[in-house]
Amino acid sequence: MDYEYVPLRLPSNVDRMTANAQLTIHAEFGGWELARVRLYPDGTRQVMLRRRVTNDTLPGLST
Repeated sequence: MDYEYVPLRLPSNVDRMTANAQLTIHAEFGGWELARVRLYPDGTRQVMLRRRVTNDTLPGLST
């Protein structure tokens, strides 16, 4: 399976509940899932989201 990835950096002043809400929005409306989270000593988080690459095209449009 092929995936596309998008990195997100969450600053140290973002608490867990806010980070959870942001990631939930990305998951529900963008089809993203959590691939990896890195917590750095300064409190920032590097989040990697992924979703499957689809070749679906809209009807009537050619690529």
